[in-house]
Order: sequence, then C-alpha cells, then structure tokens
Amino acid sequence: MTSFQNSCRNSCLNSYRVDRLLSWATDLLTDSETARLDAEVLLCHILQKDRSFLFTWPEHELNEQQLSDFRLLVAQRQKGTPVAYLTGERDFWTLKLAVSPATLIPRPDTELLVEQALTKELPENATVADLGTGTGAIALALASERRQWTVVGVDKFRDAVKLAKQNARSNRINNVTFYQGSWCEALPDDNYHMIVSNPPYICCDDEHLSQGDVRFEPETALASGTDGLNDIRIIIQQAVSRLHNGGWLLLEHGYHQAEAIQQLMRQAGFSRISTILDLSGHDRVTQGQLSL
Repeated sequence: MTSFQNSCRNSCLNSYRVDRLLSWATDLLTDSETARLDAEVLLCHILQKDRSFLFTWPEHELNEQQLSDFRLLVAQRQKGTPVAYLTGERDFWTLKLAVSPATLIPRPDTELLVEQALTKELPENATVADLGTGTGAIALALASERRQWTVVGVDKFRDAVKLAKQNARSNRINNVTFYQGSWCEALPDDNYHMIVSNPPYICCDDEHLSQGDVRFEPETALASGTDGLNDIRIIIQQAVSRLHNGGWLLLEHGYHQAEAIQQLMRQAGFSRISTILDLSGHDRVTQGQLSL
C-alpha cells in the first residue's frame, strides 16, 4: 500500500462525510495555491452537484465508488494535473466548456478580451474571427452574446477544432463555425469587422513553462519565440488584408509586451491603439483599429 493510500485510509476510513473529506483533501494538496477550491471542485464533479451542496449538506456521505473516485482525483491533483483536465470541463463567461490536454485551459483573464470586443460599435450582422480558438471559448462567448454576428474560429490543430465544435453543440450556439488552419490563412473570407486572438505569447525559455498547471498544457499554445511575439507579428501582418477599413484587432498578451505590440500595430497601419489592464493591474489586451 502506498503512503498516499495509507494517509487516505487513516484519515477517511471512519468517515465518508463531505466536510471531513474536504479537509483531508485540502491538507494533502499543499502544492496548490487553491487547495480548498480544488478539493471542492473535484468533489462536486464526483457527486454531480454544485458547490452550494457541499455547504448545505456537510454531513452527506459518499458511497464506496464515489470515495474511490475522489481519492484517485486527489492523487492525480497532487501530482500536478490541472483540475480542468481531471473534470474535463471549465466555466468561461456564461458557458460550460469541455476541455482536454489538446487545448489551453480557458482562464478568467481572457474574459477581458471578450468584454472589450463586446464594446466595439460594429454592424448588427458583423463578421468576427477568433484566431487560435482552442476550446472555442472566445468565439463562443462572443457568439452567445451577439446572436446576429457571424463568428468564425480557427485553430491549427484538428483535436482543438473538434473540441470547439463539440462545445458549440453542447451550448446550443449556432452562429459560429470552426475551421482548421494557421491564423488568418484559415479564414474562409477576407472581410471581417473584428479579429480577436489569445495567441501563444510566452518566451520559449520562460521558466514558468515548467511550473504549475502550465506544465501539462500544450506548449504550442503557450510559447512563441525568444520574445514571445512570433505569432503576434504574423497575426498583425495578416490581419491587415482580412479586416474591413475601420475593423478592429484585439490581442491578449503578457504583462510586459504592450509597448512592442503597439509599435507593431502602428507600423501595420492601425490607429486608436490602446492597452487595457486586467484586474491585477497588468497590461493584458492591446487593441487597434485599421485605418487604410
């Protein structure tokens, strides 16, 4: 019997109660900055209940199979596997999205990109593209809020496109289409009112690539050259020929990249360029309007 199993047996054998299992799991997940939340999300997944159930029924007892499944998930989380990969889903915007190791896990910071996109004064029947769509999070959030828009999402990887289509079906969003291909080259048309993207923007030698949840995510969705801007350069260059005159380009990026991205946009012919801060006060989204 492993030390983990011994710990679980000693702590849990005499109680299958929700409250005691949460305390046990929280104590084990010492390497996570969100240990208690991780334990709650994993237990909700096992019970197929929302978090309010845990607080309303702390004395509820798991059955043998549920306990076994919970122990397994906690053990995997101890090894660093992201919670979203363990549960197979992640909430983003107002949507519940399926996730997989083939895609980046949608993060709350990216909702800022959605918020900024929704402020733009576009035609009621606007055409909008999301580059590097992954799970489809950004495209689906925009399409769910603007049902008259025609939204296109593209991704280089087949598994990502398949997952994005699955998320569109499960969330009953019909005004979005997904294609496989590289950045603007995969777009089926040339005239978009807005292009948005959360592309890879981490430097390829950044130490954070080997830390935390990021260790388990596809590096192709994270890193982009020695300065993290290789893909952003391509997107800015390609977007010029795909946007309407007056069309918008919005890019999520790292906290130290705003100045460089603004300069790239100016050189490409964009105006009204600005950078939006996230809730932590860091540069997060840079946007510009094409002026030909």
